[in-house]
Amino acid sequence: MKKYYLILLFVFCISSVFAQVNRREVIAAEKVAFFTRILSLTSEEAELFWPLYNEYSDKRDEIVEEKNEITQNVGQNFRSMSDRELEEAGDKLINLNLKEADLKAGYHEKFKKVLPPSKVVLLYHAENRFMNYLLNQLRSRRENTANNERRRLGDYS
Repeated sequence: MKKYYLILLFVFCISSVFAQVNRREVIAAEKVAFFTRILSLTSEEAELFWPLYNEYSDKRDEIVEEKNEITQNVGQNFRSMSDRELEEAGDKLINLNLKEADLKAGYHEKFKKVLPPSKVVLLYHAENRFMNYLLNQLRSRRENTANNERRRLGDYS
């Protein structure tokens, strides 16, 4: 019986990992379609733009992940951290913000070499719109989950 539960747990964990990977792939595909549509990329522009944007995105994601680790650590350990540790965390966050700004400025120049200025500006607009789209999807999913839970529990208010 214990083996049965372990097997079920293993299958659940594996399927959960695949669901996460699949969700990321779906979001990445949606992002490509979204940006391509908004930017009206030609095939030549897309060929030059996407490797550059993916490189930029990977570097930015590393910085964001590092910032998230610091803020999560501070959030969990704030009361037990010394003033020195808090100061170091704040300094690291500011330095990461500066690093992110430098990264954006550097890639802004690179984007201008492969896209016309109008499309570079549209890129920033597309990034904001896509983020809002994802946030709205998340809100909608949460609302649907909450509504389904209320229905399941018999709360029809």
